[in-house]
Amino acid sequence: MRIANLSGRLTLIVDGRAVDVEQASGGRFAADPQAVYERWEEFHTWAKTADLPTGDGFEPAKLGSPAPAPRQTLAIGLNYRDHASESGFAAPEGLPPVFTKFATSITGPVTEVKLPEGGHTDWEVELVVVIGRRAEAVSETDAWRHVAGLAVGQDISERVVQLAGPAPQFSLGKSFPGFAPIGPWLVTTDEFDNPDDLELRCAINGEEVQKGRTRDLIFSVPALIAGLSAVLPLLPGDVIFTGTPAGVGLGRNPQRWLAAGDELVSTIEGIGELRQTFVA
Repeated sequence: MRIANLSGRLTLIVDGRAVDVEQASGGRFAADPQAVYERWEEFHTWAKTADLPTGDGFEPAKLGSPAPAPRQTLAIGLNYRDHASESGFAAPEGLPPVFTKFATSITGPVTEVKLPEGGHTDWEVELVVVIGRRAEAVSETDAWRHVAGLAVGQDISERVVQLAGPAPQFSLGKSFPGFAPIGPWLVTTDEFDNPDDLELRCAINGEEVQKGRTRDLIFSVPALIAGLSAVLPLLPGDVIFTGTPAGVGLGRNPQRWLAAGDELVSTIEGIGELRQTFVA
């Protein structure tokens, strides 16, 4: 099942066409894409059995984030060994670094992003998890039951602000407008043979710069949910950026940054792609 935000309305993508949920459900479910997570199990059951209309064609540029206004956005750093190494850090032995991307940075899958003046803007393709059921002190074995679905994410990062002292400003450096594209839709976990092993790719102007698999996460999705929920409740509609594999601009020699005119394409197997273009 694919759940989308089309022009601000909750939508199901069926055979490549868009079905408006509020209309198809006779008003049972609201048009607000974020509101559905509070009724996720009821909605999921309805959507699996509903007699849906054929749906309409749509433009990908009109898609927004499938979770546009989460109460909590949690992002994980150094969660692949090769990325930790290229960043100059040892692989974390406990829970990896956790920060936030502020909600105003969240956008949809096809966007134009303004580069911060004087910055060093970097790319980080990531698997994004959206919570579908409140998770508090959840075990790893039970963690997937609390997930609504998966999406592609880009943890776009401005390294000058992020690494400015005396203490790094991770959250600020990663929260400029448009720095958290998510999409193109949410794919429910029952669509995957193995949701713990998906391929991620990232390319700039057609040149592949990142390639990895989520099986190589130091902390898997269940381990992250268990570790985070031991500290704070994860709420329906919350978003987790799970970390990026190696290949970011910061870790290259010489270092490389996004420039005006660049097109960044981020893809995850079984989900789809994000497409960002950058302007000065």
